[in-house]
Amino acid sequence: MPGKLFFIALLPDGTIQEEVTAFKETAARRFHSSHALKSPPHITLFPPFRWEEEELPYLEKALERYAAGLRPFEVTLQGFDRFDSRVIFVRVLPSTELERCQAGLKEALAQTLGLSHADSRPFHPHMTVAFKDLRRQRFSDAWAYFSPIEYERRFRAEGLTLLMHREGRWHTVKTFPALGKR
Repeated sequence: MPGKLFFIALLPDGTIQEEVTAFKETAARRFHSSHALKSPPHITLFPPFRWEEEELPYLEKALERYAAGLRPFEVTLQGFDRFDSRVIFVRVLPSTELERCQAGLKEALAQTLGLSHADSRPFHPHMTVAFKDLRRQRFSDAWAYFSPIEYERRFRAEGLTLLMHREGRWHTVKTFPALGKR
């Protein structure tokens, strides 16, 4: 397949990274669902897409321009939720700023680079704790474990992060600071 896999996300601060990673580690240890550990805790803004590595400067420049126009904003995490019996995640409370960030990024990438994604599902921000390898027979036990946990945190989204898939994991390529110049 041509190109490497990339995606664009918001990453929380270090403390929240550690806490959500601990939830993922619990999912791996108790419920044999370790796939979520292949990426840092994040909120996906633009799902995985293929891009040629030698064209990376164009992608980085587009992200730098878009991020420069963003103002930092607050993101609230509150409790756990699920998608059917497939995915367990930390709930991200919707906000106008987050919706605007995601929609603006999608539009900017389409206009400047011709990048789009065929996913027709509406934007549903979340931080995945267990998915893909969480077996249906273990889902109810995992949900019973995570659903009552009271977890509420806030972080300031201060930039967009580009991640690349290599050696079976997602790695941070670069973070583009939100400078609020628009």
